[in-house]
Amino acid sequence: MTNLLGNDSSVWCRRHLLDVQDLSTAEIELVMQTADVMSKQINSPMKKSDALRGKTVITLFYEASTRTRGSFEMAAKNLGADVINMTVQSSSISKGESLINTLHTLVQIGADMIVMRHPLSGAHYCAAPYMQASLINAGDGWHAHPTQALLDLYTVRQHAGDLQGRKIVIVGDIKHSRVAHSNIWCLSKMGAKIVLCAPPTLLPAGLADMRNCFPHVEVENRIDKALVGADVIMVLRLQKERMRGDLLPGTADFICGYQLNATRLALANPQAIVMHPGPVNEDIELSASVLRSPRSVVGKQVSNGVAVRMAILQLLNASKNQ
Repeated sequence: MTNLLGNDSSVWCRRHLLDVQDLSTAEIELVMQTADVMSKQINSPMKKSDALRGKTVITLFYEASTRTRGSFEMAAKNLGADVINMTVQSSSISKGESLINTLHTLVQIGADMIVMRHPLSGAHYCAAPYMQASLINAGDGWHAHPTQALLDLYTVRQHAGDLQGRKIVIVGDIKHSRVAHSNIWCLSKMGAKIVLCAPPTLLPAGLADMRNCFPHVEVENRIDKALVGADVIMVLRLQKERMRGDLLPGTADFICGYQLNATRLALANPQAIVMHPGPVNEDIELSASVLRSPRSVVGKQVSNGVAVRMAILQLLNASKNQ
């Protein structure tokens, strides 16, 4: 069966998007192809469509967000959906309402899709079995951020082409980063070689076991060595709000040991791109000069987020209508 986008809709039969780990390479390719269509739509004179006309998309964010929440709202509106943004502080959640009851209420008032960010890892997996509406994970604790990984993949492919054998270095607070965790799964599935670079205290536990799942993932604590020959450098923000205990001697030590600056960038391949999921702690994990250099695609990541999230909304809607 071919959908309106010209793609084989039998590849995607999902009601929810909970984690990129769950997706096959064929499903990921379908997201990329659909995002191409959506990108053309965004850049056309008539950038809005009626694909989700009559549908209601509700964003429910238990944590602060600018890029993810804003791009999901724009994505839904570009597809013709009605969008409601729920503010946790002014809802019954602040009175102690449970997550499941909150989601049931949103479905009862007409939600077709709910985009949720939650501070607890696995919250979406707990909620999904009880959901009639589609549930999209916009970030859960340290665990996953599937749409960020998909937009990162989309951005890498625009600039570096096929990922097979490409060296992608992820630098910074990997331990607390749901973005890193989802990207490890997503980029590895698509053939990239991943190098994780961080102080030992900011690396996730169980790396030896992880290598059984990810034979193409390596760990290198020395940034100067990690960056040699890199095709993509993905820099992560220090997740200070999630840290417990003295994991770093101080910010100055992190800057000295792990900041991506112009000198270190010169160790990578000449065409290597620099990425960051945002928000950037400027001149901490990433120098201002590198952030504003032609090698930085941080702004492109943000704009690509709209097209990729439009693709997800479109695919989930098409799947429900089969």
